Amino acid sequence: MNSINLQSLSTRERLILLLAAIVAVVFLLTRGVPIATRVYAERAESIESVQLDIERELRLQRSAELWSSRRAETERALANAEAGLFSGSTNAIVEASIQQILSQHAASAGLEVNSTRLAETLEQGDWTLVSQEMSFRTSDAAATVEFLSLIEQSTPRLEVTEFSLDRSRNQFSGSITVVGFARSVRANGQMSARLN
Repeated sequence: MNSINLQSLSTRERLILLLAAIVAVVFLLTRGVPIATRVYAERAESIESVQLDIERELRLQRSAELWSSRRAETERALANAEAGLFSGSTNAIVEASIQQILSQHAASAGLEVNSTRLAETLEQGDWTLVSQEMSFRTSDAAATVEFLSLIEQSTPRLEVTEFSLDRSRNQFSGSITVVGFARSVRANGQMSARLN
């Protein structure tokens, strides 16, 4: 093929080539640069979108871990709360259970039980509150502290609502009122029906 030698071209031909080059450059500048700019902007936007997606995924992972740990904490707290409830098919059984635990703690601590009043029961919604009063005596003040410690550690939970202790000579006499909670008989029946 013939190769074009610039020196063999006339001035007019050189001018035409120069104008063609200028037109090509202008065409590239008016058409090519906006296309290149748009492609660059779309690519940058796509990269930013991917980075935002990655950040969102990382936040979701952290959030999932946080909610998972909160759920585990809540389930542990619920299990502890359920372990603190008394159970029984009737209120009388719950009352007897509270009285038995209270008497066992008194005997373990070395207290002599004088009397035990009838338990008072209060039902509210699905809950039953049982209040039990007991009077006791002892010659050892440390036995009273041990008794209170046993009540505090008891499962199902007992809460002391009233406590009095008097001393006469070398003898201590006192009374204590504790409460325990249970699901009401009605709520237990509904829970059993749901499970079946």
